[in-house]
Amino acid sequence: MDFEKCRDILLKEIELVRRVSALQNSIREAVIKRDWVDFESYFSELNGIGDEFSFKEFERKKYFSGEGSRPAAAGAGFYAQIAHLPAKQRRELAEIYRTLKLETMRVQISGEAIMDFIAGARATIAGFFEIAFPDRGGKMYTPHGRPVSHDMRSMVLNHRF
Repeated sequence: MDFEKCRDILLKEIELVRRVSALQNSIREAVIKRDWVDFESYFSELNGIGDEFSFKEFERKKYFSGEGSRPAAAGAGFYAQIAHLPAKQRRELAEIYRTLKLETMRVQISGEAIMDFIAGARATIAGFFEIAFPDRGGKMYTPHGRPVSHDMRSMVLNHRF
């Protein structure tokens, strides 16, 4: 296993995960402030980072699966593969790997929190429509009479309360 190549792959993945984390923070703030102007751009940027990360992940799995590493380490776990390295390099790679795992978990937890918040907001809106318009049975209709799902689009009501 080439220490430098392994280190570079892991560091690049950490950089990408941190970019996703920063973008998630921007999305969370936009959702809380209801700032929908740049919302589409956030998701296109996320898709670009996702593509980069998928490529790096493929490269890392290919490299750690035995291609480019010692045959004896092929198919072994990460720590088994770095066991043959000198102690200083092994500690450095293990620290970078742990950082990558922690950053990934942090991004997953943050993403789940955002999704929980959005799901709660959607449930609140659906509940409002069920109470405000009981005759519709909680359903929304287009001007042409087709049912549509409750979504986060703006709307204008022609009823007075």
